Amino acid sequence: MSAVLLPILPPLIAALALLVLRRGLATMALGGATLSLGGSLWLLARVAGGQTETLLLPGLPEMPLRLVAGPMTALLAVAVATVGTFVLIYAVGYMKRESGLCRFYAVMSLFLAAMQSLVLAGDWVLLLAVWELIGLCSYLLIGFWFQRPEAADAAGRAFLYTRSADLGLYVAVFMLIGSAGTSEIAASLEAGGSASTAAGLLLLLAAMGKSAQVPLQDWLMRAMAGPTPVSALLHSATLVAAGAILLIRSAPLLTPEVLLVVGLVGGVTTVAAGVIALAERDLKRLLAASTASQYGLMLVAVGAGVPLAALLHLLAHAAIKSTLFLAAGDFQHARGGTGFDQLEGVGRDRPWTFAGFVLAALALAGIPPLSGFFSKDAVIAAALSAQGTAWLGPLALAGALLTGGYMARALCLLWRGSGETRPVAGSAWMTLGVWGLAVPATILGLAFGPIEAVLDLPAVTAGTLAVLLGLLAAACGLGLGWLVPAPRLLGPVYPWARRGLSVGGGLTVWVGRPAMAVARGCERLEGRLYEAVLSLGRAGLFLASASERAERGLFKIVLCVGRVSLRVATYVRFGDELRIDGLIFALVAAVRALGALARNLQSGFIHHSLAISAVAIAVTLAVLLFASSTSF
Repeated sequence: MSAVLLPILPPLIAALALLVLRRGLATMALGGATLSLGGSLWLLARVAGGQTETLLLPGLPEMPLRLVAGPMTALLAVAVATVGTFVLIYAVGYMKRESGLCRFYAVMSLFLAAMQSLVLAGDWVLLLAVWELIGLCSYLLIGFWFQRPEAADAAGRAFLYTRSADLGLYVAVFMLIGSAGTSEIAASLEAGGSASTAAGLLLLLAAMGKSAQVPLQDWLMRAMAGPTPVSALLHSATLVAAGAILLIRSAPLLTPEVLLVVGLVGGVTTVAAGVIALAERDLKRLLAASTASQYGLMLVAVGAGVPLAALLHLLAHAAIKSTLFLAAGDFQHARGGTGFDQLEGVGRDRPWTFAGFVLAALALAGIPPLSGFFSKDAVIAAALSAQGTAWLGPLALAGALLTGGYMARALCLLWRGSGETRPVAGSAWMTLGVWGLAVPATILGLAFGPIEAVLDLPAVTAGTLAVLLGLLAAACGLGLGWLVPAPRLLGPVYPWARRGLSVGGGLTVWVGRPAMAVARGCERLEGRLYEAVLSLGRAGLFLASASERAERGLFKIVLCVGRVSLRVATYVRFGDELRIDGLIFALVAAVRALGALARNLQSGFIHHSLAISAVAIAVTLAVLLFASSTSF
């Protein structure tokens, strides 16, 4: 078996086994994720020297499906498997008292398998297939508590926003395959000219939907209606990461014009989503807005022409954000919610979880020597060295400042105040999951040097200016967030930020409602067409039934006529064979007998002839005499 299948098959087999066996749920899901982590590490060890592992699978004619593992994709597979494993460990405790666990663990395992297939996909056809699969899994997981109206609405909104943006990926893929003549990703990225510009912009649109970039960020905060393990997985290494991964892998295709647009979209998002996070009064929604902001920083790095900086920040963010979400879920169980008024002072009651949250928060803010310090400095350095540094540099620094602000606000909330804390069922599992990811969030920066050496990507060394500006932004953000309340800090922008910076109701009014209205109209039209077709079908069935009855009547008539004809034929045959033929045969026999007698009279003797003549004369005279006597 090819090593490239090792990250994919274990969670896929676990998902199928869970649906079939429906027992040992957590054990099978954890086993699949753990084996996927082991397979990913083994795969990374095989390709760390720069070689690739390729597996061809049957696909379209002359377009086989490809799984390709190089240093970058194998590294991403390790990140996905690591986060997935510890999130599932955490879920054992978090979901302990929930129903529907078979569905939960099966979809989570399928989600991991689909994401591993996405990062290892070597052709556009396979990438499209698994891209849709992770969209389906995210819809099912966000709407896990589908009985709750807010969960059903959040799942539908996420599906609508991301599926709309996915049209960009479809058109881009068709263009790239058409221009390159192959579905292989590596070969199609060499296309140039207007096709690469158009395809790059379309890929950006798809990434904006998945990575919740402005103006498509609203769905991500509403997705908090799902279970916390789902939020941790979506925001760190799977669904939301897919958009950034798409642009990182497509970076060789992007023209300078497209790169500038990518950077500006990311820069605007990192500031806008940071302001929204600063104004939030719900911890999970704050972290969701933070996710959009951090992926905006990754797009800034891609737009600056340094995808390596974006990749490093993606790896650091995966560990950091999953730690923050898992800790928030622990706090939620302890206080019965994630609103700021519910979580005041919960950090002092849950010290182990709070310690992991603090490390991850400081790492996200960019405090040395934590992982976020190194990755964020790389992004800032890339922005300051780019052609559009006049735009990208200030936006990246503003994003770093806002990151420190909203994380300090969260830390202040969790430390100050007091409230009633309840015992948390499954606390040991949840703490293990938090710290399993808090450790890499803390020390992952030490591995960035070896990672840069392995990856064949252009790098930018963070100079003194970038480091100082990054530290200054982080320190100022932390200080302002801790000391100054958000309404004062944001001033007149605060009410607008509380509404998600929406304009005229946002995309919900401008896109969501019209799209849903069109969908409802299509549904009504489909219902009417269905009724019409059903009526035609009923009429057809009636006619068919009537035709069948008529055919049966005709069949009976024909059968009756046939039987009568057979009876008449039988009688005719009987009369023909026994009556008419008998008479004819008797007449023939009599004639023959008479002939035989006549033949006997013709003997040839004279005396016989004279005797016959005498007899004949006597008979004739007798007849004449009798006739004459009768006349008198």
